[in-house]
This record gives sequence, C-alpha cells and structure tokens, in this order.
Amino acid sequence: MTASPLVAIVILNWNGKNYLQQFLPSVLSTSYLNHKIIVADNASTDNSVSFLNEQFPQVETIVLEKNLGFAKGYNEALKKIDADYYVLLNSDVEVTPNWLQPVIELLEKDFLHAACQPKILNYNKKNEFEYAGAAGGWLDLYGYPFTRGRVFDICEEDKGQYNTTEEIFWASGAALIIRSKVFKQLQGFDEFFFAHQEEIDLCWRMKLAGYKIFCCPESIVYHVGGGTLPKGDFQKTFLNFRNNHVMLAKNLAWNEKWWKIPFRLGLDQISAVKGLLNGNKNYFRAIIKAHLSFIGWILFNKKRQRMVKKMPINKLAGVYKGNIAWQYFVKKKTFFSNLMK
Repeated sequence: MTASPLVAIVILNWNGKNYLQQFLPSVLSTSYLNHKIIVADNASTDNSVSFLNEQFPQVETIVLEKNLGFAKGYNEALKKIDADYYVLLNSDVEVTPNWLQPVIELLEKDFLHAACQPKILNYNKKNEFEYAGAAGGWLDLYGYPFTRGRVFDICEEDKGQYNTTEEIFWASGAALIIRSKVFKQLQGFDEFFFAHQEEIDLCWRMKLAGYKIFCCPESIVYHVGGGTLPKGDFQKTFLNFRNNHVMLAKNLAWNEKWWKIPFRLGLDQISAVKGLLNGNKNYFRAIIKAHLSFIGWILFNKKRQRMVKKMPINKLAGVYKGNIAWQYFVKKKTFFSNLMK
C-alpha cells in the first residue's frame, strides 16, 4: 500500500494570536492523517510564539527575524520545511475536518495538477462566498481578478451553483495547496510583491509552465478576511494596484502588454479621479503611488525572470474573454454566472 503524501499545513502569522487561539483547534482536527502543522511567525509583537509554545506544543514554529510580508515570509519558511505538498493557510481560517482529503486526491490524479483551493465561504455569513477566493479565481483579458462567487465587491450566496470541480486561473492564498516541487521549481513567490496578488502571479507562472490549478468544492473552509490589512486601507490599495501591473508586465505576451498596460493605467487614473471627487483622497494617493512604484520597478528592477514561453492570456483556462469592469459597472452583471451567459 502506497503511503499518503506528506502535507505540511503552514500558517504565516503576524500578530494573529487571537486568530490562532480561535482557529487552530479546527486545523488540529484535520482528519487527513499524514500531515504536520507549522506556524511561521513574521516577527509578531503580540506574544504569539510563547502562546503557541504553551497552548499548542504539538504545533511546530518557525520564527522569522522580521516581518517579511506574505511573499518573502512564506518563501523563507518553506525553505525549512520538507513535505510533498504545502498548504498555505491564513490564520483567520476555520477548516472542516475532511477539508484536505478530497484536495489531495484531486492533485494526486495527475502530476500536472499543481495547485488547488477549497471552496471558501464567509466565516461571519456561512451561506455566503468569501471575497478572497470563493469558488476559485479567474482573470479577465485585461488582468482584473475576480472569482466564481465574487465579482468586485459583490459576494454571492452559496446555493451550490459552483459545486463542480473546475480548472481555474488562480487559487486563493488564504488556503492554497501546492506541490512543493512546483513551488520550488518556480522559485516561489515574487518577493517584490510583499503581499497581495502574489498568489495570482505564481499561478500564472504555473500555467505558463504547463500546470493546472483547480477549485475543489468538496473541501470547505471559512475565512474571516481582512485580518492583516482592512478593506480601504491605503497600503492595501497601493499594493493591489501596483502588484497587478507588475504581474501583467511579467506574464503577458509582448503583443498584449504594450497596449493592455497603458489601457489599465488609464482606467486606474479615471478611478483615482473619481475617488478624489468623492472625497477619498487616500484612494487617489494610493493609486498615484502605485503607478510611480510600478514605473520604478520597470526602470530599476534588475531581477531577471526565468524565461518562460508566454502564451496569449485567452488560451489559458479560467480567463473571461472580455472586460469585467465593463460588464460590472456598465452592464450591471454582478454575478459570475451572469457573465458566462
């Protein structure tokens, strides 16, 4: 009998002691047998590590010297962990006992099945999809991310409408299960991102390398969301806008990026001015700062990306062959299922 793959459930923590206290017991109740649980602490100042050592001695800890952000924090932590699969799990996620088994079974069917996410529901409204991942991430032709179950700020009620296992474009970093060999092959997350959309960038690179990514709705978890940077936060807005453009510049084919990126920058400027006129100066400032930082990345980032043949985005699974912003704001299509009609 072949042994089950070893799965390392790795929770990157930064001042999340209360979340660990609340949600670690559910992770410890995971029914999949061949797993270990590790908390990688990003230099917390809330006594998270001493709390873990006292209250959850069965949980391994990795202590990072300073807050390295999501991207570099996970990169550094995973270098120290030996396993067949990594599970990158947010500290504010409650899992169900059988959440891991169907995901690993799906990934084990084919070595090209590189990553997967569960169905992610809202912890505070358990019949509703959660913003960060819902039933799997998609991208439109212009690089706007959305999910099955959440388009911009509208989260749908879960009525079983997305209960089919589907290939997607990106899996949420709130609960990302990935083959360790693939993570290492692609050199992990891009550390320039710090946080936000680094998982989309990694998934895009996986697709360009020929791998597939799935959502497995048989697996269900509940996510609080916004635990580190709340919605509307200046830094969160800055990182989302900047990182999205960096991701496009890295992964789009040349015949697409030369016009799509300027087009997106123009849409951003319209959104920034609209925010300013509505009295949201921070939103305006965050977008301007994001654009300046992106230009700086183009001019001064000397890191050479590993050469991967770029495919037109419309050839990849999980891509909506249109403009999601137009559909949402003009045509008022706020549900994923409406977009597919």
